[in-house]
Amino acid sequence: MKLTDQGIRNSTATLNGSQSDREWLDFTLQVLGIGFALVPVALALYLLSLDPDQASPLRRLGITGDHRGRDVLWGAGLAAAIGLPGLGLYAAGRALGITAEVIPSPVDQYWWTVPVLILSALQNAILEEVVVVGFVMTRLRQMRWNVWSTIVTSALIRGSYHLYQGFGQAFGNVVMGLVFGYFYTRTKRVLPLIVAHTIMDVVVFVGYPLLKDHVDWW
Repeated sequence: MKLTDQGIRNSTATLNGSQSDREWLDFTLQVLGIGFALVPVALALYLLSLDPDQASPLRRLGITGDHRGRDVLWGAGLAAAIGLPGLGLYAAGRALGITAEVIPSPVDQYWWTVPVLILSALQNAILEEVVVVGFVMTRLRQMRWNVWSTIVTSALIRGSYHLYQGFGQAFGNVVMGLVFGYFYTRTKRVLPLIVAHTIMDVVVFVGYPLLKDHVDWW
């Protein structure tokens, strides 16, 4: 519809819009939405737990506290390596008219808005990295797909569900998926990817209302 009705350039994509004009109901729906969005993660972990003669799903996916410091450092490094060029890609996409205007968070905020946005960022990170990287790539490897086929497939899935933001953002997410998929094949750890994804989303979600009136493309 963005292509045919008004064009991508003039379209918007809202990520964390208000659910109600009543504060208490908005808060309740936001929190419930975050909880419901994590159900596929629980299902993925449960399905992995059914594999015979395997370690626990969290250990198999590298979501443990064994290397907390290293995981945080890797996550921060990945966030900088992907996030900074990603902002540039978004600005270029807006200028070229291939990216919709993304509205990551409401401008009018309640006292609980920032904590909920941080929880939303964490939820997005856990959902995408556990399911699209950890679970999908594990299952494809069990089906004897080669390494690069699993990486590319995971990246294309990631890009496909970001198409509502425009072709520029979809392409950027494919690139992010390729980097994250390669990192996972080398380290077998999803936790640094969750850290990286959370940092990037927090910067965008929390930064948007602060910078919207000061940076044109933001």
